[in-house]
Amino acid sequence: MSIKAGVVGAAGFAGIELCRILLAHPEFELVAATSDALDGTPLAEAYPAFCGVTELAFSTHANTDFAQCDVVFLAVPHTAAMGAAPELLAQGVTVIDLSADFRLKDPAVYEQWYKTPHVACDLLEGAAFGLPELFAEGLAKAAAQHAQGKAVLVGCAGCYPTATSLAAAPAIRAGLVDPAGVVIVDAISGITGAGKKATERTHFCFANENLEAYGVGTHRHTPEIEQILGLEGRLVFTPHLAPLNRGLLSTVTMPLAPGAPTPTIKELVALYQDFYAESPLVEVMPAGVQPKTASVAGTNRAHVGVALHEGARMIIATGAIDNLGKGAAGQAVQCANIVCGLPQDCGLSMISVPV
Repeated sequence: MSIKAGVVGAAGFAGIELCRILLAHPEFELVAATSDALDGTPLAEAYPAFCGVTELAFSTHANTDFAQCDVVFLAVPHTAAMGAAPELLAQGVTVIDLSADFRLKDPAVYEQWYKTPHVACDLLEGAAFGLPELFAEGLAKAAAQHAQGKAVLVGCAGCYPTATSLAAAPAIRAGLVDPAGVVIVDAISGITGAGKKATERTHFCFANENLEAYGVGTHRHTPEIEQILGLEGRLVFTPHLAPLNRGLLSTVTMPLAPGAPTPTIKELVALYQDFYAESPLVEVMPAGVQPKTASVAGTNRAHVGVALHEGARMIIATGAIDNLGKGAAGQAVQCANIVCGLPQDCGLSMISVPV
């Protein structure tokens, strides 16, 4: 029997990517895709890539019967998810949220960075954090609850935190990084990471042939990365926008712990390979090879590379993902797979277009 799924906010970039993945998924059946602006419009009319694949049409959020769904994905802006999730959970529907509303465990931190009070604080503690490679225990607990017939909530990690944390976590968790040192993150994202609505920054005429840092010292993903990696007050995160449709590359520079022996690059690569040995969607690059966004585009895979600056006693780790895949829709489906008792890579493309 198929698992019936709905997507709220299906007309946006992450939402329509969810539709693409779910329509090809062997176990999920897409039964609802909402967009107030495109109510009644067939998906295939708004996005011709779906011609001949589905006859499903967009419906409004208010007029969609979500009770028919086993799982609903929320591909909505922050603040919208914390308004929608409680009602869905009350109807017995499992919620996979792609927004920021259930990532930060401290509501005061959420209010500080998102400039609005959190109105569903009671759900924060029980929400599983949606980054399977680093928080498997919480998702396993959610899967056990789901198997007992309970609706569960997953707050998926953001795109920048995902690439950054996958690159940095093995070294930090192994105790190789200075526990008092500052960690520097320089990350670059494609335009789709900014959402469907064009702005002066993302309009083609401004974004094409241009690189730009933004949110310097103020980006909202800062506290999420700090929470994941235990770097409170020690993270300098600088995101950049590149003229790419999709793709995200994060380079993390980490100081070695004082007095610790300097590892060889062979030892570092082996550490990373061991760390991700049971993670089918993370590939560790060989020594001397760095990840490329093109190598993961259209997939839910992450490529991670690690290097060593011996003179400065720094570890430099790099993570490449598709910001719409592992950074959003793909990761959401990966989490839903786990919660529903499926292999975590079920229905997820493993191979990018090579050229």
